[in-house]
Parts: sequence; C-alpha cells; structure tokens
Amino acid sequence: MPEQRTAVVQEDRPAETVIEEGKTVGSPFADDPKFKLRNVEVFYGEQRAIKNVSLDIARNEVIAFIGPSGCGKSTFLRCLNRMNDSIESCRVTGSLTLDDQDIYDPKHDVVELRARVGMVFQKPNPFPKSIYDNVAYGPRIHGLANRKSDLDDIVENSLRKAGLWDEVKDRLDATATGMSGGQQQRLCIARAIAVSPEVVLMDEPCSALDPIATAKVEELIAELSESYTIVIVTHSMQQAARVSHRTAYFHLGHLVEVNETSKVFTSPEHELTESYITGRFG
Repeated sequence: MPEQRTAVVQEDRPAETVIEEGKTVGSPFADDPKFKLRNVEVFYGEQRAIKNVSLDIARNEVIAFIGPSGCGKSTFLRCLNRMNDSIESCRVTGSLTLDDQDIYDPKHDVVELRARVGMVFQKPNPFPKSIYDNVAYGPRIHGLANRKSDLDDIVENSLRKAGLWDEVKDRLDATATGMSGGQQQRLCIARAIAVSPEVVLMDEPCSALDPIATAKVEELIAELSESYTIVIVTHSMQQAARVSHRTAYFHLGHLVEVNETSKVFTSPEHELTESYITGRFG
C-alpha cells in the first residue's frame, strides 16, 4: 500500500510552500547506515514536536542539524541516545535502529546505549573532580580497566584525542572546574570518548566558546570523524559548512532537506532551506 502523505502548510511561510509528511527529501538515506530512522515522531503530551522524520546516518560521517530555534533539531538529536526518556511527558514513536538493533526495545539496555552513543552538551559540564577523574569516571563505571595502568592509558589516550594532553598532563590532579571554557568542553569530549563510543552527539558544543576555542573543537571534530560517527546540532551555518559531510535542515519539526553540505548551502532543493540560509528568516 502506498505511503500516505499529508501536505502541511506552516503559518510563518507562504501558503504555496508546503512540506509533505513522510516524503523522501533530498538524499536522506546513507550508503552504509549506522542509524536507520524511519517515521520518527516525538510528542510532548499531545503536542507533536517531531513530525514523521526518516533519515539514515552513515558510519564515520559528520552530519549537522540546522534550523531556526525551536525547530526540533535538539529534540531529534536526543532521540538517538534516549535522553528524552528523562522527560515524563515525552513519547517517541517510529523505528530507530543502531546497527539494526531497535534502541527503543524495552529490553534494550539504556546504560549500554549511552556508552555506545556519547553526548556533549551545549554548556561544558565537567564534574567537580580532578581532570583525571573526569575522564576516568566512565571507564570505572563500565569496568573497562582492570588495573591502574590500564586506566592511566585510557585517560591519556582520551585526552590526546581531545587535543588536551599537552595542556594538562602536568596537572591531572587539578580540579576540572578551574580550566578555561574551551578546555572544559574538550575535557567533556575526552570524557565522552573514554568509554569507546561508536557515535558522539554534540548539541551546540561551541555556542558558549570564543572563536579560538571554537576552532580547536572544530579541528577535533574533523579528527574524531575518522573513528566515530558524529551528529552535531549547531545554530551556526558557517560551522555546519566547515565541519560536516552532510547537513539536515529542520523546520517546525519537519526534516525539510538533507544532502551533501556543499549542495545544501550552494543549491538547496527546498524554498524553506534557501530562505533560511540566505537569512530571509530564522
């Protein structure tokens, strides 16, 4: 039976511009998907925040989610490691698989999922512990190191991958809250990758950072993409253009367009995408 599609007209755009729910937009399906997401919807009570989104996310790609504030990009991001579970009124429907495993299966271990799918938040949130203990926390919890020397190696390797080792190797016992904002955010990235995740989610990771710290994090994203799948929500179209392989544009809960980043920014397929990237709204 053909999939039913409903044209939806949004109030803040011309009446002739429509989004068809469930339509395959742009090039949403990756060749070698890590995540397969089909007909995903998110509800807060009766309010539908994400509307029939289908998307594949490839292995070792960097995909950026962009769109106006309140468009649903962070809500959709948090579906990927079930962070929305912490919101009592939130309900997620559709099919969401990681390596063909249903991550919303009641039998799926959420702790294991969040070890596989790490998260870096908008504001750096180091624990009020030493730099060493921040990075060692996850490996200790998950039993990834049997000896102190193994834990030392994990901490050093994670800090090296985060581009922090040379800056902090002589003060690992110092409190993490005394670091600069940019260092704290890279420490949070080191903490996320210390448990050897397969995917790293980043929700506006540079919005609280200065340009120099932002550049370091962006360089880090490029390096990490060799080993991890990275999904980044960003309010900065320039950042999306610099760091991502593909870009997905969200508008009022709809996935309007997703394609290679260069195509989205130079020849967008949808009028809404063009209006957003040219600054006519958003």
